[in-house]
Amino acid sequence: MTSVSPRSGSWLLLMSLWLLLQSSVAAQSAKARNVLFLISDDLNTVLSCYGAPGVRTPNIDRLAKRSVLFRRAYCTFPLCGPSRNSLLTGLYPNSTGIHANSLIFRQSVPERISLPQAFRQQGWMAGRIGKLYHYNVPNSIGTDGHDDPGSWELELNPAGVDRTKEHPLITSLVPNSFGGMLSWHASENSDEQHTDALLADNADWVLERCAKRPERPFFLAVGFFRPHTPYVAPKRWFDLYPAADMPIVSGLEADLQDIPEAALQSQVKAQLSMTEQQKREARQAYLACISFLDAQVGKVLDSLERHGLDKNTVIVFTSDHGYHLGEHSLWQKRSLFEESARVPLLICAPGCEQGQVCEAPVSHVDLYPTLTELCGVAQPTGLQGQSLVPMLQDVRSTGRNWALTQVQRGDGGAAAKGRQTVSDNRWYGYSLRTPRWRYTEWDGGRKGRELYDHSNDPQELTNLADKQPHAATVAELSALLQTAIAGSLPADGKIPEVQPGLWAPVLIDP
Repeated sequence: MTSVSPRSGSWLLLMSLWLLLQSSVAAQSAKARNVLFLISDDLNTVLSCYGAPGVRTPNIDRLAKRSVLFRRAYCTFPLCGPSRNSLLTGLYPNSTGIHANSLIFRQSVPERISLPQAFRQQGWMAGRIGKLYHYNVPNSIGTDGHDDPGSWELELNPAGVDRTKEHPLITSLVPNSFGGMLSWHASENSDEQHTDALLADNADWVLERCAKRPERPFFLAVGFFRPHTPYVAPKRWFDLYPAADMPIVSGLEADLQDIPEAALQSQVKAQLSMTEQQKREARQAYLACISFLDAQVGKVLDSLERHGLDKNTVIVFTSDHGYHLGEHSLWQKRSLFEESARVPLLICAPGCEQGQVCEAPVSHVDLYPTLTELCGVAQPTGLQGQSLVPMLQDVRSTGRNWALTQVQRGDGGAAAKGRQTVSDNRWYGYSLRTPRWRYTEWDGGRKGRELYDHSNDPQELTNLADKQPHAATVAELSALLQTAIAGSLPADGKIPEVQPGLWAPVLIDP
């Protein structure tokens, strides 16, 4: 074997190449961006930065001034489990196979690499605090919920007094029913004792340690529980919104005349019989929880700045889906109206536009390719979203310029209760949002169609689908919808089957 002398030209060449490689690796490490991913639970766009009058969200507002605000951002499925699995895999629910709660994508497409897992595999510290995948809220608070262990190397699950002490004090339309029913409580305990405040404290603890290891980037996801029911927050936040001042939706009788029955199947009997006072109190409590959440978001943003991490960190703020507050006689989620499908989305990225608004419709599935591109992380094959980086660099960019949202119906009530079903009578509603239109088909149009013109009817009060002057628009949007639905399926066109019983969460005793 030929040896290399320390004095030879070959040795000098090898050393030069090695030093160049090390310099390149060090430079790449120095450029690697962090990600702070903030997600709320059941939050609609009733935020000051989205134009909601009288709603106090100063911390989300200040993040918006540093971010691109996506005016028309949409979830893929307005229910926690399907939406979160979709967002975190970059796949539509038809490709994850997850159309209900209490499930995880490993039960249907176990080979998929999740968004945080992609970062983790390429050297980032991937940590989760609170709810990212599905939780049975409130009973799973303090546990891992329906989590994916492969996504994280750090999981923190604090539980505050809202979970451990205050359940007996909560007002509910159905006694002792909290997670899927309107329920609320103005707590006498301080902010610091509540779960979301503990999440913010945990985030500060993690960020402090990340700052001490600047050579290793991080992907830190903080999943807040508010404003999900039960609407529990310290009383001082309720005091910002006197119940007597809360508006309630009017004109429902006229509004409901042209809505297909399928569009209203997320109605809950107990919520249809609410008194005006209950409606005002529910809205008060929801807004109180938003302002309480906003304060916790502010604590995390302050921590990021205090530890000197803000200049090299991509920040995302969003929610898993929207939320009704009485519109179209609906409360909560699981509809295909704007209130349920639309989500807040702010992205703050180094070198991108700040304080600007992007009007093009975008989707949760776009976050995976966007964050990996921003941070130089290799993407797995098969992602179904588009990168939003062109829009972050120029908000006039339009990209795909539509968003697809779906729900599952027709399973004997299981979908209404958030459970997966293998019933043969499953069918779906699909809704396409373009800059001007929302077009919806129920069971391929057999159970109804809806068309709303957002240039003249932003509240979606007049269904134009059966109006002859709009026949050409319906035909055009229906064809585009079919293309979108086809693109939401796996390559073989078959929705994956869920394999049940892989694991279940451990619940805290009530």
